[in-house]
Amino acid sequence: MTLDRLIFNNHLDNWLFALAALLAAFVLFELLRRIFSSVFKRKSESSKFQSFTLIYRIIQKIKIWFLVWLSIYVGSLFLELSEPLQSIRSIITVTVVLLQVGFWILGLIDFWVEQKSVRDDVGGEQKTTLSVVGVILKIGVWIFVILIILDNLPGVEITTLIAGLGIGGIAVGLAVQNILSDLFSSVSIALDKPFVIGDTIKSGDFIGTVEKIGLKSTRLRSLSGEQLIFSNSDLLSSRIQNFRRMDRRRALFTLGVTYETSLENLERIPKILEEIISSKPEVTFDRAHFKEYGNFSLNFEIVYFVETSDFRYFMDVQQAINYEIYRKFHEFGIQFAYPTQVVYTRQN
Repeated sequence: MTLDRLIFNNHLDNWLFALAALLAAFVLFELLRRIFSSVFKRKSESSKFQSFTLIYRIIQKIKIWFLVWLSIYVGSLFLELSEPLQSIRSIITVTVVLLQVGFWILGLIDFWVEQKSVRDDVGGEQKTTLSVVGVILKIGVWIFVILIILDNLPGVEITTLIAGLGIGGIAVGLAVQNILSDLFSSVSIALDKPFVIGDTIKSGDFIGTVEKIGLKSTRLRSLSGEQLIFSNSDLLSSRIQNFRRMDRRRALFTLGVTYETSLENLERIPKILEEIISSKPEVTFDRAHFKEYGNFSLNFEIVYFVETSDFRYFMDVQQAINYEIYRKFHEFGIQFAYPTQVVYTRQN
């Protein structure tokens, strides 16, 4: 009969049973994954317990190739396999399971970093440290998983391999020196903290708010909305202005009045400016001087400090001061200068 035909030491009916078991197992695994994913997604959205969210994240980390191989493994149980094939099946099974466990551990690390970062008492510095620690933990996980997989392969000696890596590490280091430079730069950022997540910084001609500090690059959100990506080594090698760490903002501006202004009003102007600026909250007046004779104006230079780094408040104060100066100057009949030219004509 046709079903009694041998194919690779197995009857055709055994192959049909194996194929049916493979398909049934895959459908069952995928169905269970979707059901549990849907259930725990709803529970994570409706419940305050983070355990539901964690389980949902773990289910989401299940890879399709993991389910495919599990299904193949179930199907292979209906076949008579030779010892070499059984050995290969065991090696592949262990490798696939270890890789899947690695992805589960990565999910746990991401969940831990996220939960720590969203706490109210965690600032930008702690978020930066957590981000870099998460990256280092992920690297350690993959190194550990790869070493276990290699140790599971027949004929591979881990100690010999590690010794060989020590010799070949020089060549590899030269090949990936840029990547290693960025890696060490990310560690330096985590330890030295020239900037942290949430800081607004300027590097060269670019300004943005730090969103993420990764293994190789740092990502900023610019003032106009686009994302800026810098390699960590390039960013640290450039001059960085950190606006968030300003304790105060210094304002310097000039005013020009017309040459027709009386001496009495000229002497009054510094006092007017001091009174206006000193009356504003969180503002420290520094000086106001009659600086120079300009081409078409008598120029005053004014300096004051706003005792906060908030740029919006800084501009609100500047605006209020400008309104008050205009009002006071109008009250005393002091005219602002603008570019003018006087032409004298003489009749013969």
